[in-house]
Amino acid sequence: MPKEIKLCLVYRDMWQSAGKYVPRVDQLNKVGQPIVDMNCFARVETNGGGFEQVNLLFGENPNRAVREWTQPFNDAGIQTQMLERGLNGIRMSPVPADVRRLMFKVKKKQGTDISRSFDGLNNPQNLANSFKFAQEGGMIAQAALSLTFSPLHTVDYYVDLADKYLDLGAQEICIKDMAGIGRPVSVGKIVAGIKKRHPNILVQYHGHSTPGLSVASSLEAARAGADIIDVGMEPLSWGTGHADLLTIHAMLKDAGFSMPEVNPDAYMHVRSLTQEFIDDFLGQYINPKNRYMNSLLIGPGLPGGMMGSLMADLEKNLASVNKWLTKNNKPNITQDDLLLKLFKEVEHAWPKLGYPPLVTPFSQYVKNVSLMNVMGMIKGKPRWSMIDENTWGMLLGKSGKLLGPLGDEIMKMAKDQNREFFTGTPQDLYPDELELFAAKMDEKGWDYGQDDEELLEYAMHPQQYEDFKSGKAKENFLKDLEARKAKSNPQPKAAAIVPLAGGAAQNYQPKSLNLNINGEQFKVSIGYDDAANPAAEDTNNNAKVDAPQAAAAPANGYPHDDSLDSILAPLEGKFYLTKDTGEVPIKVGDEVKEGQTVAYIESMKVINSVTSDKSGIVAAIVARHGEEIEEDDVILKLK
Repeated sequence: MPKEIKLCLVYRDMWQSAGKYVPRVDQLNKVGQPIVDMNCFARVETNGGGFEQVNLLFGENPNRAVREWTQPFNDAGIQTQMLERGLNGIRMSPVPADVRRLMFKVKKKQGTDISRSFDGLNNPQNLANSFKFAQEGGMIAQAALSLTFSPLHTVDYYVDLADKYLDLGAQEICIKDMAGIGRPVSVGKIVAGIKKRHPNILVQYHGHSTPGLSVASSLEAARAGADIIDVGMEPLSWGTGHADLLTIHAMLKDAGFSMPEVNPDAYMHVRSLTQEFIDDFLGQYINPKNRYMNSLLIGPGLPGGMMGSLMADLEKNLASVNKWLTKNNKPNITQDDLLLKLFKEVEHAWPKLGYPPLVTPFSQYVKNVSLMNVMGMIKGKPRWSMIDENTWGMLLGKSGKLLGPLGDEIMKMAKDQNREFFTGTPQDLYPDELELFAAKMDEKGWDYGQDDEELLEYAMHPQQYEDFKSGKAKENFLKDLEARKAKSNPQPKAAAIVPLAGGAAQNYQPKSLNLNINGEQFKVSIGYDDAANPAAEDTNNNAKVDAPQAAAAPANGYPHDDSLDSILAPLEGKFYLTKDTGEVPIKVGDEVKEGQTVAYIESMKVINSVTSDKSGIVAAIVARHGEEIEEDDVILKLK
């Protein structure tokens, strides 16, 4: 009798491996039943990872989205699963234990059956609470082995790791091949090794297709005893996503496995709806390069889930680099140039950073440090000039022990900066906070929501939740979307045609404009050459302001004063005076010493410390807390 094998549609991951956002709740509601009607999935990945956070970012309540989106699968008996980041819960930074415990209770009540929990460093101590809390909340606790390829990450290492996870309470095992660089034979050996020791434990294989190995890996995993294979489907399969449902289905059926047939009409319906969502707005956040497979990623091993946001980030980084190159009379570079430099630098930096598996959030850390190295070296700065605080936390052991040793230059920097290594339990660094956030909600008059789901959302994503509640998130999203649409569909500019009294028409061109430059108002007269407008004149007798004078308005609207020193932003991003609720912000009149951290910039999903390169007294705080800032903008003025 042929062995039965099941399929899981990773619909959430399909979107986040392609771009920045996921569909709105009304769109998810349209596609849910058609996915059920395909009649070939035992499981669907519905939420977790960045799902809840990106819902907040475009101004939608993620709790409503999860409840409504999981309902058709719950009704049909199809299991739903979420991705959970262990110590980091469903965000990029560590989460207090009481918030993590509430998360599992809420997500189960919202309709999620299985928690796929992974630790970015494969540290069992960080997942013990995940397995415990998941089962307390009524969920199935699945442990994910974050697969990577290095001299230290061997087949035996992963088989032994599965033992440790199962001993801590995991009920299932996932082989999480997030970059698709697991060699197929090795993937098969890992599955076979786990099944030999634990024949009754369910094993699920999850592989991204990015460098092209995952189809073979899926077959090897199935032959070795895997029970479920994760798949994507058109128009979001392949590229940085996952192997396509139809390909995997045909391959496994030919190999002799038993599986349900795909309903072709429902398949085409889901395919069509997914394309409809892309055409609506989601395609504005999908870089075309993420739709292609790329064997160059075998070397750096960056994961598909990160490539979606990486290409969006790279646009800003490229603009920053080319701005500097232009200013210094050097030739500009292309996005491909920058990407290849980044890939090469990741290969150089990764071993020196202790070989962390390249999965969220540590793939972001390695990528960000590598990118800062590349951008710094282009600008003539030495390697390692800027390491963000999140990465330092990883290097110092605050997320658990790294598998490999740190490079000599990293160790020297830690010593020179008086940084201390941590050897305790990472969760102990993050005390409980639910009562704190409950008190804040009470002060604001906000309801905790059904099953305390709004309290969870606020405690999990404080800044994003506040922006969502105020409407700022939706406003910012709509502005960004309009800008992207305008950029992708530029409209030709034409002079307005104004009819004359006699019925004829003439070109109307403005003679003056009111301009707002960095908070200062300028009324500017406009002159045209004789060919354009021979009758042009300043009929309103307005004083003219030359363009160079207007452009010379001081940065950030702060008056020029040669006696004050400026602290400049080292990169673009969102500016914050503090990085957490317990920190005291710097204020006017404070003394600042050279090398002191004075503020933070959130960029590329991590917090970067801004250190002062001078000593003095704070005369003015120019940048605004919570607002976007550009590289080289003035942050502080010192006297």
